[in-house]
Amino acid sequence: MVYDKDTIYIIGDAQASVNNPITQQFSAFFIGLVVDTASHKIVDAGCSSTIPLTSDFVRSIFIGHNMLLLDVVAEEIRQRYHGSSQKALIVAYKDAQKKYKLALSGREELGFQSSGTV
Repeated sequence: MVYDKDTIYIIGDAQASVNNPITQQFSAFFIGLVVDTASHKIVDAGCSSTIPLTSDFVRSIFIGHNMLLLDVVAEEIRQRYHGSSQKALIVAYKDAQKKYKLALSGREELGFQSSGTV
């Protein structure tokens, strides 16, 4: 997949419970988000998971949401995701949101403008 030049990639991480298979395989829980900096919309997502369906489902939760709206996404996670990594998923999203805000600040300081092109 090709992403627009206005997109950036952000990783958020969190610790999952010790008995979680994701922790046993990866040592931590990660989400990767591709975000359009012009609209703040999440255009793609993935996560560390032991089952591909988990990553696909998590992707469906994030795509289309505004990266700056933590409470809306966290509530959707609570309502829809009932895996053992639910809390880690919310914490990883908070971490990604923090990094996204820092990235936006850095882009502004460097004078980046949204191009609207691929």
